[in-house]
Amino acid sequence: MTDSRPLRILLVDDQALVRLGFRMVLEAEPELAVVGEAGDGAEAVRLAVEARPDVILMDVRMPTLDGIEATRRIVAANPAARIIILTTFDLDEYAFGGLRAGASGFLLKDARPEELIAAIRAVAAGDAAVTGRVTRAMLELFADRLPASDSPAAAGDDPADALTPREREILLAMADGLTNGEIGAKFFLTESTVKTHVGRVLAKLHLRDRVHAVIFAYDNGLVAR
Repeated sequence: MTDSRPLRILLVDDQALVRLGFRMVLEAEPELAVVGEAGDGAEAVRLAVEARPDVILMDVRMPTLDGIEATRRIVAANPAARIIILTTFDLDEYAFGGLRAGASGFLLKDARPEELIAAIRAVAAGDAAVTGRVTRAMLELFADRLPASDSPAAAGDDPADALTPREREILLAMADGLTNGEIGAKFFLTESTVKTHVGRVLAKLHLRDRVHAVIFAYDNGLVAR
């Protein structure tokens, strides 16, 4: 993606009026372009390949194929896909199911336009559109109700073995929901140094963003449930 072209957005919701509302908001921004609409998850999977969106806004409850399974299939086919789950309830187990399936955040359907645009920009830049604290709260609420990770660590294995001691500390701090500033204060590091460590942790563990670092830590027993 370059700065010379707008971010390409795919809208996925089974209600045409909801899609229209989002389209009107997004198309008012010159750096955003809606490149497709889908009314169910199966169509979303197809359009994710055909339209090559930078960011997908994904409803959860849809006919034919729900948003969680559609997210899982899209991410499996394209690990670089950036998806924001649309939900009507904060701390919703369906929203958390979407995060576990590979989404980079969730957004309430009645979010203000500036919140929607900020979330799109964040995930397009490789950041998460939901904080570590919110992710941890969702884990505490829903982790026992949803399937675990597809690849938990084998008995006796250390899933974070590739990390240096400092990087492991950073991972655990992220799992506690700390921001870069809070991590820096805890370990007497500058925010730029923390950002570098976070990037290395995500790269070494093949994680999409901070949200998935928190999920990884919980799934692999690195922090207490």
